[in-house]
Amino acid sequence: MKDRFGREINYLRISLTDRCNLRCVYCMPMHGLTFVPNDELLSAAEIETVVRAAVEVGFRKVRLTGGEPTLRTDIVEIVERIAGVNGIEQIAMTTNGYRLPYIAHDLKKAGLTRVNIHVDSLNKETLGKIMRLGSLDKAWAGIEAAEAAGLTPIKLNAVITRGYNDDAAAELAELSLRRPWQIRFIELMPFGGPTEIQLHHYVSSDEVKSWIEQKLGPLFPINNGHLDGEARVYRLAGAEGTVGFISPVSNPYCDDCNRMRLTADGRLRMCLLVEGEINFQKTLRNGGSHTELVSLFEKAVLAKPVGHQLKNGQFAENRTMSQIGG
Repeated sequence: MKDRFGREINYLRISLTDRCNLRCVYCMPMHGLTFVPNDELLSAAEIETVVRAAVEVGFRKVRLTGGEPTLRTDIVEIVERIAGVNGIEQIAMTTNGYRLPYIAHDLKKAGLTRVNIHVDSLNKETLGKIMRLGSLDKAWAGIEAAEAAGLTPIKLNAVITRGYNDDAAAELAELSLRRPWQIRFIELMPFGGPTEIQLHHYVSSDEVKSWIEQKLGPLFPINNGHLDGEARVYRLAGAEGTVGFISPVSNPYCDDCNRMRLTADGRLRMCLLVEGEINFQKTLRNGGSHTELVSLFEKAVLAKPVGHQLKNGQFAENRTMSQIGG
């Protein structure tokens, strides 16, 4: 199904929980947190029901997010249920990787296609500063477990945050020289939560790219400059892998946006950075039929906005990233 602006909407990102075992400075405070009660989270069966309706209007790719999605004790069941829906072509997951050494093979067997793993620095001290409860050893063990299980190609996500991990970009990008990974740098986006960090410690993709090139040499565009998902992708000379830049602030990709997000408590969000949601949880728990859920998706696709309004100083404050799923 296409929206009013001719974009084919086929990618559903599902947040499984707003809880996380980390406290990254740009995402969650260390204390005073209130989480969605467990009984408000969609169950594995409810998630499957939503995905079956999504397929009816053309969704083909699912990404599981959080919070940290692997904190769900039923994560393998969720993957297995989604994989069993005829029409779903890819199931990916964004994770910090800490639990992958224990469940990566089970996730692969259940139908998970690949993973993105979040790591903001390869320096243990810097990592602790920005990801706070983070552990480089645990992240690396998760990367190795994902590779061993065949959850590839692996993409590593990093958020460069001024004053915290400014020096991390080149070292992370250097991994692409010897590993067949995509190292992706994501710009900070201002919305609900620690907006002071998001607004005042922002670093543009162009600046990150220049830091990398100063240390490692030129980055050559691939895919003729076309987006790979949300990323503009480059390669260092002789590299096995690639380097990607996701630039929602400095170089928005709204014209090519094909995604919607289901929040941890069952609200469908048409745009990450624009307030406006449709309550699927209410319909599910009031006995709503498959046809009613399909109609909600059709309504959502037609209501999808043209894009965010960051350039006009407008951003959503009703949700945090951990509630929406990145």
